[in-house]
Amino acid sequence: MHRVLTTLGCALTVVLATAWSAIPSPEPARPTTTVRTHDGPVRGAAHDGYRTFEGIPYAAPPVGRLRWAPPRRAAPWSGVRDATRPASACPQPAGEVPGGSTDEDCLHLNVTTPDSAGPARPRPVIVWLHGGGFTTGAGNSYDAHRMATRGDAVVVTVNYRLGALGFLAHRGLPGSGTFGLADQQAALHWVRTEIGAFGGDTHNVTLAGESAGGYSVCAQLASPAAVGLFDRAIIESGPCTGRPDRPFAPSSVPLNAARAAGADLAAKVGCGSARDVLACLRRVGVSRLLAAQDTEQQPAHTTPLLPSDPAAAIAAGRFHHVPVLIGNNHDEGNGWAAGIVQAGHPVSPDTWPDVVAAFFPSPGQAKTIVREYPVHRTDGGPVFGAVIGDADFACPTARAEGLLAAHVPVWRYEFADEHAPPVTSGTPPFPLGAPHASELPYLFDLGRRPRDLTAAQHRLADTMIDYWTRFARTADPNGPSSPHWARQTALSLAPDHIVPTRTAQPRHHCAFWNALG
Repeated sequence: MHRVLTTLGCALTVVLATAWSAIPSPEPARPTTTVRTHDGPVRGAAHDGYRTFEGIPYAAPPVGRLRWAPPRRAAPWSGVRDATRPASACPQPAGEVPGGSTDEDCLHLNVTTPDSAGPARPRPVIVWLHGGGFTTGAGNSYDAHRMATRGDAVVVTVNYRLGALGFLAHRGLPGSGTFGLADQQAALHWVRTEIGAFGGDTHNVTLAGESAGGYSVCAQLASPAAVGLFDRAIIESGPCTGRPDRPFAPSSVPLNAARAAGADLAAKVGCGSARDVLACLRRVGVSRLLAAQDTEQQPAHTTPLLPSDPAAAIAAGRFHHVPVLIGNNHDEGNGWAAGIVQAGHPVSPDTWPDVVAAFFPSPGQAKTIVREYPVHRTDGGPVFGAVIGDADFACPTARAEGLLAAHVPVWRYEFADEHAPPVTSGTPPFPLGAPHASELPYLFDLGRRPRDLTAAQHRLADTMIDYWTRFARTADPNGPSSPHWARQTALSLAPDHIVPTRTAQPRHHCAFWNALG
């Protein structure tokens, strides 16, 4: 039952992604613009008030002997490189990327910057790491022009290796379990070196991400190899104290567990008994690897890049001491609960104990959770969603805030628009409220489609972009045009109702979860 629920949850991650998968034809071309990088000049596209540069390589293609190798520098090019269209997404099953991808030449990034007329001082830089459970996603799914123009910032979106190609671990393989994280660091090195040519401030870089991207930010906070690569951090729905033993929270796993998963993958594709397992694996086609990889993927800790679990590192104060903006959504778990209910697993008073036991095998824990979250009707989906959201997002986020705030300035939010535009197609079995990923349309045009927001929601989106970009500029989200955001409490973000809330922890049963462990 646990594996069924986990698989359904990971499948829902793909369903969530399909809400922004269809990318329409590019708008009519406007005059192009050229920027010179150390590797060669790139020609981007000029739009109404902003410029985009897409598909810029920040590392060499990880193919052949570079499959499962640390990222290498991209080869320079002669002539002007076309950067008016996105490059391929990293290999992944169908979902956010229509039809999926099998192209390993994917280590590219995209830059969005306000038009050339700008301030005398360089602009703050926001580097965005996409979510998708470390198995799906692409940087070009996130059209960042609103954040760039309203916030007067340079925004960089990044592709990094995913799935088994990004996180395979094997004895004797340098970089085991952390290739995707190493890619992110290579992109940050590129930003420090190159972003000045695009008008960005090389000394003011904010690393930001949502879901797996948020967990990635946590990992980079804890990684000694990321020292000096970023100056602030934004973590959306990826709490640094999440637990890998629970579904829907892809934080990190010990290296020995990652190696066991790698051995299973090798056996599935016929390389388990090969004389040279890695050479055999490097000859396996991408499609076959994608079909054989586990639905769950996490980076490995107890590794050179990530010496300890980020949760442990942050609890001990062993992380990069930079200001942090962190938060979660009010109804984070409802999307997964709805997907599982629609897949034929209804939650009722009779089935509820078995559903809980699938997540918490300890009989004592399961019984305690059933008592804390009783189901009285046949429609127990929202109760199930509350358990997922409270246990894996809301309470770990509150705990992470407390641990981080002992060392650095921290601002915490809770996105609470109960009428947020749906991020899935179809009609859910119950109202989802503000589920996982529902804040993203307020910051980006997903799949390059204009956001379908009411006037009040547009005002909230503008306010959120103001908070995010002011934080990137000054390490403080506050400004004269927005409600004051105090560091002592979470800020609830809802249309025309942006208020501090001191009830988040009781509402999410955090005392219960903290005691449960």
